[in-house]
Amino acid sequence: MILSLREMEVFRQVMERGSVTAAADALRISQPAVSKMLQQAEDRLGFKLFVRAKKRLLPTTEAHSLFPETLNAFAALDVVQRLAGDLRAGRSGLLRLAVTPTLAHSLVPEAIRAFREARPEVTVTMRIMTMLEAATLVADHRVDIGMVIGHVGDPRVSVHDLAVLSLGCVLARDHPLCARDALTPADLADQPIIAVARHLPAGQLVARAFEDADVELRVAVEVNQSSVACALAQAGVGVTVLDGYAVMAARAQGMETRPFLPSVPLPARILTSRQRPLPNLAALFVEELLEVGRAVCR
Repeated sequence: MILSLREMEVFRQVMERGSVTAAADALRISQPAVSKMLQQAEDRLGFKLFVRAKKRLLPTTEAHSLFPETLNAFAALDVVQRLAGDLRAGRSGLLRLAVTPTLAHSLVPEAIRAFREARPEVTVTMRIMTMLEAATLVADHRVDIGMVIGHVGDPRVSVHDLAVLSLGCVLARDHPLCARDALTPADLADQPIIAVARHLPAGQLVARAFEDADVELRVAVEVNQSSVACALAQAGVGVTVLDGYAVMAARAQGMETRPFLPSVPLPARILTSRQRPLPNLAALFVEELLEVGRAVCR
């Protein structure tokens, strides 16, 4: 039979303190209660743990054999309790993220830095993928949080606004349009445009902005990642119009950027599952994300 934790604790105290009286004092229970639990433990085990000799309680050979393993069991229990406390306080564990590429280069790194600075024992895994893939992983509980740009129509996930930035332009340092404080579709009418694909939120908004301005969008190169568009712009291939998060990342890398007018806002969003509560670590990371979002929107 397996001993209960309380019986193991009584056995441990009697072994360490040498008497029922001392064990009872340490446990803050009565001597009869200690004696009763020792008897219950012996009944469960099927052998004696202690014998009396000249009014002293002496451990049996079996007790001496069992005692080290009892100490190991309590040490393991202490580890479990400490780990549970760390997990409850968000000091350790695993945080799983699914992030679209633009956010992985802009808002998310700062949030991860602040998060791990306060919790160095936490491991973060970040998977870079499309908005639809991120929503699916969140809904299937294969990641804790998703971070995407634009509208999400998956009913299995909850959507929380993170930040709203407007479209902007990235161009080479020696480009003549660097002389302007902001750029419009009319300013870009004769420019080769490095466009992000139209199936992406920014691509759709850029195309619509040019249509609304009745300006032809002269696409020189189409790409599906904003980082590639920035590299092409920096190389002098043309001008690219991107979501504000990609522009923020480009600016941080020393690239030339300009606002795009009229302003076209595009929201970044946090995705969580509707089917389960947010894990504690994930909830703490959301707080860091929101703080970063508030900072960039000021």
